[in-house]
Amino acid sequence: MKPKKSKYLLFSLIEQLTTIRSEMLCMSDKYNKTINNLDPSFRESGRNLIHYLALRRHDIRALQMNLAEMGLSSLGRSEMHVLATIDAVLYTLSRITNEPQELNNLDGDNLDFKTAIELLENHTEKLLGHRSEGRHTHIMVTMPTDAAYDYELFLNLLDRGMNCMRINCAHDDETKWSQMIHNLKRAQKETGKQCKILMDLPGPKLRTGPLRPGPTVIKLRPKRDAYGHVVKPANILLTSDIAYTRNADKENEVAIPVDKEWLTSLEIGDKINFVDARDANRTMTITMKTDTGFYAKSLKTSYVVPGTILSCSGKDHGEVKKFPAQENFLSLQTGHILELSKDINAGQKEAKEIDNEMIQTIGCTIPSVLDNAEVGEPIVFDDGKITGIIEGKNSKGLTIRITKTDKTIGKLKCDKGINLPLSKLQLPALTSSDISLLDFVLENADIVGLSFVSNEEDIKSLLEQIRSKAKKTAIVIKIETKRGFENLPDILLETMKSPSCGVMIARGDLAVESGYERLAEVQEEILWLCEASHIPVIWATQVLETLAKQGAPTRAEITDAAMGHRAECVMLNKGPHILEALIALDNILKRMERHQYKKTSMLHKLNLAYNFPKK
Repeated sequence: MKPKKSKYLLFSLIEQLTTIRSEMLCMSDKYNKTINNLDPSFRESGRNLIHYLALRRHDIRALQMNLAEMGLSSLGRSEMHVLATIDAVLYTLSRITNEPQELNNLDGDNLDFKTAIELLENHTEKLLGHRSEGRHTHIMVTMPTDAAYDYELFLNLLDRGMNCMRINCAHDDETKWSQMIHNLKRAQKETGKQCKILMDLPGPKLRTGPLRPGPTVIKLRPKRDAYGHVVKPANILLTSDIAYTRNADKENEVAIPVDKEWLTSLEIGDKINFVDARDANRTMTITMKTDTGFYAKSLKTSYVVPGTILSCSGKDHGEVKKFPAQENFLSLQTGHILELSKDINAGQKEAKEIDNEMIQTIGCTIPSVLDNAEVGEPIVFDDGKITGIIEGKNSKGLTIRITKTDKTIGKLKCDKGINLPLSKLQLPALTSSDISLLDFVLENADIVGLSFVSNEEDIKSLLEQIRSKAKKTAIVIKIETKRGFENLPDILLETMKSPSCGVMIARGDLAVESGYERLAEVQEEILWLCEASHIPVIWATQVLETLAKQGAPTRAEITDAAMGHRAECVMLNKGPHILEALIALDNILKRMERHQYKKTSMLHKLNLAYNFPKK
């Protein structure tokens, strides 16, 4: 028989817990004014966060092991109700030792277990609305540009469980946002289903500047097998709407602008002959009519340019109209030199050669940021696809030696993110451009998202703007920088001055800034602090991304999506297979919620155990 714990150890545990408890109460007393300045619905939550921070100033791993061995709470699931958990353990220890403990609660009644859970549930419902039937976790979906024209998409998304629509204000414009919102409200009315609207302000995103235009050519490319046989013809949309030429992003589809009058003369089955940019004779066959034009198939690779003549037997000739040039990029390899210039248009100049080294140049959107960078610091482009070290700095910008690319030749395009993870950047999250968008956002959105939050001053600025416009819009703060993570406790206490708020773990930039190997640890700590604050969390970035974009998920992202049930909401990004991704995520979350709530395993009847032994 295992020996009983010694009385010495039991009294030692009581002493450790009592000391921690006293520190928790002293700390909440010290910050009592801060707590009282929070929104009334978050005051208990703010006090609990202070208690949790006091607890986490200690390394209690040995204490936890001793408590667990006795069958007591190890405090590992105490985030939502810290003081109540410690009091419950102390009460049990006092009964074991027959030494009653006088527990002076300087803050009044404890936040009990049930009330703590109700607080998080209430805050979540207030921010994100009612949950879907059979699923605890909400699902948010980011809208693509095409959503402005695709009402059917909204019906399908609502039918498959979308609870919140996200509009990224870094893309598109007020006209398209209005069309998206109109489509959603129309679909809500038709389906009777509710859906919140979140609009993300762009924030001070440091990005690469424009490059010279690429070639003005459209490539029609069928898919082939290993032997060169066509397995899927090139899919072509002939349209008179130039917008579709810019925005067509469906798999294996390109759009070619043509004259509207010629387009109306076409019929299904027509064969269109043309000579492409390489003087090769090519043919496409009309297969289907749509509201936007005609679809055609082509079995051979072709290169189409403005002015290409399209011939169809028995009809007048058509002509390919002007369309935008292809997006250009800089080709970079390990060891190459890149100049990051304060001149935003520097990338439109030719590359230069100095001392037998080819030097390429690109501008940036916030020139002043480069003054905060120092030689020897790392720099990261395009969400970690290209990295380098700053080798030089002058009044014009930075000289960078490329140290790593995601492929043999990395492609750096315009409007790609730039991260300086070790630089002390001084950038307010709320920019003048964001403020100019606020009237529209506050008028149309249920939730406003604040990007690149780094300290509590960023939250103050946003709340002041909302109050000055006499609005009560909910806020979501995006934690995506190293500074934002390091200042999270202060940020949360400022955020809780809003009657409705949430936190988005924007894992893309956060991984670049904190290091990929630390991301799992960092997102776990964010979850802990938000749970202690009873603030709902949105789990974002690359959730089922391969499925949404390519139609088939990786095994790793299925596991990642399953982890999302720890948050109150999971966000899907746009892609041609977004409906399949939404269906899969809904299924994954429903399954996981049977097994676990937050960090607590939910022990339903396990079929593996019930069927043992096999006869």
